[in-house]
Amino acid sequence: MDDELWELIEPLLWPWPEQVSGLKPVLYRLCPQGILCVLSNDISWQLLPLEKGFRSGQTCWRGPGRWHEADVIAQAYHLLLAELHAAAAPAR
Repeated sequence: MDDELWELIEPLLWPWPEQVSGLKPVLYRLCPQGILCVLSNDISWQLLPLEKGFRSGQTCWRGPGRWHEADVIAQAYHLLLAELHAAAAPAR
C-alpha cells in the first residue's frame, strides 16, 4: 500500500486496544496490507508471509471484522470510490 492510499484510509481507523497477554503491538498499516496481500495472491490467512512483518494471519483476519462492525469498511469503500471517480472525471 503506497503512502497516498494509506493517508486516505488511516483517519478512518482507530487505535488498537491496549495489548493483552504481553503480545507486541502490530503496526496498524500492516493489517490493510495483509488483507490486500491475501486478496491479491489468493492465499489463506495462515500463509501471510512472516518475513514481510505480518506476524500472524489471525491478527490481520480480526481487523476486517472489527472494522465492519464499526462501519469502517463501508466508509473506506465510499472514500476510495469517490477518489476513483474524481480521478476518472474529465478535466474542466
